[in-house]
Amino acid sequence: MDSKTLQRLVLAVFGLGVISLFVPIAFGLMPRTFFEASCGLGRSFGTRIACYGFIWNALTTAVFIGIVGPVIGTYLVHREMALIGETLAHAAFAGVAIGTLLFAGSGWGTPLLLSALVAGVVGALAVQFLADRTGSYGDVPIAIMLTGSFAVGTLVISLGGGLATVDINSILFGSIATVGGGNVLLMALLSIAVVGTVALTYKPLLYITFDEEAARVARFNVSAYNTLLIFLTAMVVVGSMQILGVILVAAMLVVPVAAASQVTDSFRNSLFASVIVGEVAAVSGLLLSWRYSLAPGATIVVVAIGIYLLAIAVPDRRGHASAR
Repeated sequence: MDSKTLQRLVLAVFGLGVISLFVPIAFGLMPRTFFEASCGLGRSFGTRIACYGFIWNALTTAVFIGIVGPVIGTYLVHREMALIGETLAHAAFAGVAIGTLLFAGSGWGTPLLLSALVAGVVGALAVQFLADRTGSYGDVPIAIMLTGSFAVGTLVISLGGGLATVDINSILFGSIATVGGGNVLLMALLSIAVVGTVALTYKPLLYITFDEEAARVARFNVSAYNTLLIFLTAMVVVGSMQILGVILVAAMLVVPVAAASQVTDSFRNSLFASVIVGEVAAVSGLLLSWRYSLAPGATIVVVAIGIYLLAIAVPDRRGHASAR
């Protein structure tokens, strides 16, 4: 069995697992007997990890992060837009700060995640507007939005004072305990929207990623597709920051793709391989963080970087992916 066949087999098994296990959990359709049986099985191996609802919420969210982060990240990395994820995470931070005031007393729940999503989308559109309007180099609007949105968030939190009811550390560095049932459902819906949109627009996005001028000649609406990609990035960032935190969320857009690109020879294979890397990093990092009481976001990122270093060590690396 060659590596491409093995890759497709792993993805097929993983896809069936997501559809049959984690999608029902996200939508609240998994019967109670499943969780009771999982808890009993875990106890027989000397662990109670499967007995806690918040662990299932965090694990389900991590699985979706491991899919959508690398899927969007593959386009961003090959377009040299790796920093856009970090920028939109800071915009989402400003949204959380504003939401803290608007939803004071409700805690870190779905309302705050929605306010972060609105801020992330506004930030995404603002970056695209600045790039189109000013004709600046690609990293200038990104740098302005990154620093400006973080400054706005910090000011709002300072002005809010005692109204702030959320743990800022959990927003900045991520937390397992903050992932509620509503957050899991929202992440599932975002993931379905992102994967479905990418599947429908795969060819135009691929065309624009590797040759934007040729895409214009071919009459693709490049500006609209660029805006769509940034909009999807905002959705992924907001959903992922629950566990990874504002500071580290961009890593899941970049590191799995960087690792996969070292051992694959085409864009499509790089995308599929990066999802496998993302899943290994997200799930193993989350479980390790729970086992050793570590910060989940940092643990996931360190595992991902470890995989990247292993990929670099592979002696017959294929180099960067081509547009296939």
